[in-house]
Amino acid sequence: MPQDNLPVIEQDAITQTLSDTIKIATFNLFNYLEPPFAFYDFERIYTAEQWQKKQNWIAEYLIEYKPDVIGFQEVFSPESLKILVAAQGYGHFEVVDEAEVIDDFICRSPVVAIASRYPITHIEAVVPDKELAVAMGLKDNFTFSRQPLRATIELPHIGECDCYVVHFKSKRPMIEHDNSANDESRTQTIIQTLKAEVTGSWGSSIQRGSEAALLLMSIIERREKTGLPMMLMGDFNDSLSDGVLAHLLTGSLRFISESESDVILAKYRLKDTWDLYQATDNCTEMAHRTPTHYYGMKKSVLDYILLSCEFDAQYHSSLFEVSEHDTYDRHLINPSFERDSQSTDHGIVCITLALRA
Repeated sequence: MPQDNLPVIEQDAITQTLSDTIKIATFNLFNYLEPPFAFYDFERIYTAEQWQKKQNWIAEYLIEYKPDVIGFQEVFSPESLKILVAAQGYGHFEVVDEAEVIDDFICRSPVVAIASRYPITHIEAVVPDKELAVAMGLKDNFTFSRQPLRATIELPHIGECDCYVVHFKSKRPMIEHDNSANDESRTQTIIQTLKAEVTGSWGSSIQRGSEAALLLMSIIERREKTGLPMMLMGDFNDSLSDGVLAHLLTGSLRFISESESDVILAKYRLKDTWDLYQATDNCTEMAHRTPTHYYGMKKSVLDYILLSCEFDAQYHSSLFEVSEHDTYDRHLINPSFERDSQSTDHGIVCITLALRA
């Protein structure tokens, strides 16, 4: 579909981006699929007007916040997204997978993508280690629910950096009870639904936690080989404080002294950018963390950016620090139909990395 009506960022705004700051964002696009294709069922197709509105909304965010590197989730139409971000000055765009198409036009299984103003020197899909999967009690053909990617990007001052984009398994139960059975009493239906809910939700947790653990093992192995700085960004579909994902922030080991852990493990740890920001002089008070997702009355932080020690102001040889941490959520807490009706159901997390003096 022609995209002539998209807002276009002025080229001067691109070239004037300061090389001593780098902005990183993670952006769940929420069913980014160009018509006439449908997402999940035949009725879910954007009209031409709705699609243009969604395109404009994304472009306007990029123009206003100007992230340098963006990890995207829920991408069904990567070629359309590539054209959109190129118009905003992102000369580098990659995916490592493609959505599944059934019945010629219904799409499932959206993918992740990455866009960058800086050169992407290498791109690769992250695959789970089969031996580790089996050792964890999983099948040897275990796969990620959405294929993570690793992009090596040439960033100012720091050089090559490994950037991982993920979309972990959702909390949606993996097992659902068929309530259409005519021979079930109301009590039986409720009991069977309870069984499906409990076991299906735990199945999703096992998948999500296993994805995080196997991804982390791949990250550590890569770090051991290359020594490159690391970023992990995406829709985690869970809280980092939850036990299922807590191992992503492992900072100590049993039977290893704290001093030894600080020396050896610091290189392999990932830290939440919110915590890194709170620890800097730029944060004058312990602000409340903005949720990135709302489900009914429940609000959650599901979208994260994690960084290695090169971006930790408390690390003795770090090059950058997190000087800003922003969650864009106007479309969630104060939506305007005219402006936000084709936006996204997630907040957009964007951080600023500043070169240390």
